[in-house]
This record gives sequence, C-alpha cells and structure tokens, in this order.
Amino acid sequence: MKKIITAFAFSLFFCANSFGVTLKVGVLAPEGTNWSNSLKKMAKEIKEKTNKKVKIKFYFGGSQGDEPDVLRKIRVGQLHGGIFTGKTLGDINGDVRVVELPFTFYHDRKKALGIVEKMEPFFNKKFEENEFKNLGFFEIGNVYFVSQKKTDSLKNMMGVKIWSWEGDTLVSTMIETMKFVSVPLPLPDVLSSLSTGIIQAAYAPPLGIISLQWNTKIKYVIDLPISFSVGAFLLSDKGWAKVKPEYRKTVEEIAQKYIKEVNAGNDKDNNDALTAMKAQGIEFLKFSDADVAKGKELRSEVVGKLKGKLFSAEALKMLESNL
Repeated sequence: MKKIITAFAFSLFFCANSFGVTLKVGVLAPEGTNWSNSLKKMAKEIKEKTNKKVKIKFYFGGSQGDEPDVLRKIRVGQLHGGIFTGKTLGDINGDVRVVELPFTFYHDRKKALGIVEKMEPFFNKKFEENEFKNLGFFEIGNVYFVSQKKTDSLKNMMGVKIWSWEGDTLVSTMIETMKFVSVPLPLPDVLSSLSTGIIQAAYAPPLGIISLQWNTKIKYVIDLPISFSVGAFLLSDKGWAKVKPEYRKTVEEIAQKYIKEVNAGNDKDNNDALTAMKAQGIEFLKFSDADVAKGKELRSEVVGKLKGKLFSAEALKMLESNL
C-alpha cells in the first residue's frame, strides 16, 4: 500500500511539473490597446521559449477589479501578479513614489526615464524585501491635469472638485498642500463622477485620458505635466517560485524585450492622444511663470510632509543626486 501511495504522489508531482505553471496577472490596460497587444505577444513568446512550461494569463481592462483589488487577490493567492501604477506600487514599496513627486520633470520624460533606470536596482531590492519580483518598469507617461472648468492658474483651481485616487497619499497630500478640494474615489468611478458632477477635474497621462474616455467629459487641459507616472510588472514571490529556475532568465529577458516595446508605444500613444484632444476642441491652458515658481515651492512642502512616511530619506537623496 505504501508503494502505491508513493507512486501516486510521484505521478502527481511529475504531472504538475510536466504541465508547468500558468501565472495569472491583473491589468487595467484595456483590450485592443498597443499595450495589451504587446503583453499578449510577451505571453506567447514566453510560452514558446519555455516549451509551454511557463504561461501567463493576462486579465485586461480591470476585469479583476481596480489595482487595490488585484493586490488583495495576489495576497490571498487568487492571482500571481499585476501590472501596477504609482499608487499601488507605493502600497508595496513607497520609495518608488519619489519619481512621481509633482513639479520634478515637467516635459522632460527622457530625464525621468533615465533616473528610473538608475534607481531600478535600489527599487527592486525594496520590492524583494516586500516579497515581490519586479520584471520591469513601464513608462506610463507625463501626467496632465484635466478639468471641466477653466483652470489657467492656481487661483482658478481653488474650489474645483478634483479626483484623487482613493488611498493615494502622494496625491491627497499634494492637493491638501495646495488647498484644493480632494474627492477620493476608485479609478473606475472617475468617468461616471465627471458625468454627474461629483468631480470636476482629474489627472492622468494622455493615453489614460483617452482610454478611459475622460476626454468626452472635460473641456480643458493644463499644458504643463504635473508629474511623471511609472508602472511595474510585479509577481509575488510565491508566483515567481512556481517558475522553474531553468526558465527564469528566459522569462526575464522576454519580459524586458516587450516592456521596452510597450514603453516606445506608450510614448507615441501619449503624443497621439494629445493631438486627438486638441483636434477634439479641448482647450490647452498655460500657467504663468509665477504659478510655475509657486508650484516648485509647494513641491518642497509636499516632500517635507512625505519624507520618512511614504518614502525614505535615502530614496529622496538618490533622486535629487541624479536630477
């Protein structure tokens, strides 16, 4: 009887290893975008190059819920990973948020990307300490402020009801410091809230504004990026451990290849989205030099409130030494 049980256990182990692993990953990016198309190609190549031993199943368009929902499902074992943006990355590793501090890079996305690349080993070490494997950083893009009201100055932004991603300490602190009106909501609620007047303004990279259809509800864009947004492809340590050691390098190399493809595509899509909004008749507003200078002052206040709380002094020092 003991031999039968041992043989049965061995056969189960052999079958499990012969079938490999399917990693389930939640993504907000909708189906049909360049981003989702690149991720599908990534999954296909990983499946082929690992002889079907590693498969990735992407759940697009928020079908697994908002990013915090995806993170919760990872922690209870329902998912193995997610592609997360700043707010949720900060829930795992707050140091990443230093690159998203307001009024840091303005239009200079190349400088922002260069600093993310230099700081990546530091960030990855912190992810590992928090039991996540980072397969790479995505460029989400420069973040623009959009509104239903004419907000061509900091003064004119007073009283405007601005969406802040529920639980996003960085954004809520920035809005509070500027003495604006913050309305915390989950990301999926923004479009309907713009429609009903619960909020009058929001913020996102141009690609996000178009993809989420916010462009149909707003009239103005401030033509000055308030921050730079990053994302990352994270797998839980438990999920990564399911990938056999001999396939890990292959998975990492293929992931990096398609992340670079996504980043190039996102830059083009962001520029195309800005052009589309202008063609739609959305008005692009300019801030005065005085308001830009005031923004820099407010940035210092935000940094002072968040240093040692959201992100470490070490992360801030590393950012500033690279600026």
